[in-house]
Amino acid sequence: MSKREEGAAGVPHPRETTALYGHAEAERQALGAYAGGRMPHAWLIGGEHGVGKATLAYRLARFVLAHPDPASSDVQAADSLFVPPEHPVSRRIAARAHSDLLTLERTVGDTGKLRTEIAVADVRRTVTFFGSTAGEGGWRVCIVDSADELNRAGANALLKILEEPPARSLLLVVSQSPARLLPTIRSRCRRLALRPLDAPDVARAVADALGIDPADPQLQKAAVLAQGSVARAIALYDGASLALRDKVASLLEMLPKTDPQALHALGDVLGRADEVAFSGFVDTVRAWLSGQLDRARDTARLARIAQAWEAFNRAAGEVETFNLDRKPLVFNTFALLAEAAQR
Repeated sequence: MSKREEGAAGVPHPRETTALYGHAEAERQALGAYAGGRMPHAWLIGGEHGVGKATLAYRLARFVLAHPDPASSDVQAADSLFVPPEHPVSRRIAARAHSDLLTLERTVGDTGKLRTEIAVADVRRTVTFFGSTAGEGGWRVCIVDSADELNRAGANALLKILEEPPARSLLLVVSQSPARLLPTIRSRCRRLALRPLDAPDVARAVADALGIDPADPQLQKAAVLAQGSVARAIALYDGASLALRDKVASLLEMLPKTDPQALHALGDVLGRADEVAFSGFVDTVRAWLSGQLDRARDTARLARIAQAWEAFNRAAGEVETFNLDRKPLVFNTFALLAEAAQR
């Protein structure tokens, strides 16, 4: 079970997703390298959460396994990495039944819960996987989703394959924070950096994933607030996260007045909510502070807002890093902002 399957019911996994939105340039780079006979043995696909990194990785894997000869007329004539969902390779990958594709991701442990890291034993399977002959006479492809979830032992195990890659092997390493990976891993991969998507592309991707109308007003709002992340937009689309953001925004508009009863209720909701809702709270406060900075006309007010910005970011970061109670953050934040909002 992957993170997507754990927390996004009804949303297709990237292995089942044949559409890609907003990353045409990255796709052209990968296709050009393959068709030109310059395919690196490893790609590091980086970008923020939910922008389509794993979707691109599976799309590239699907294309290479469906067209194992880069010099073939099909590859030379291709203008994208698209492989139809009815293609045998697409069907086998969607069913996790392709013998030449290995995926490294967090799995369920002996306790029945999802592990916090990719198991080192799973990473070591790459040695056997790449050491054997491709079952269909073509490439052997491994997707690491994601490298951010490798511990030091797992990263070193992956590095051994990257240092001595077998012929016709391809590693697709997905990472939300490439700069935090081992320098030796980064240096052995060609980089593909994916940018946050525009709101229309986010809306189209979510509509495709959920089977809804891309013009849906609630979807349009979620796409704008998602900051380029399809995963975030999907989480926002449920309505509860959007309602929470609206509530926070309405309380911010009251400043410097505050409503203690409403703050208690907000603290209770945030204490039970998931990370997407907490991120929504943080994003909404930051947007308010940003607007206040833009409108500040005197030095003293500008200094108060800047100090509030720094203090809030520090406090929110500590709550997230150390998994602290969120309710005190709500009260402390609004006390801080009420003071900063004074004329």
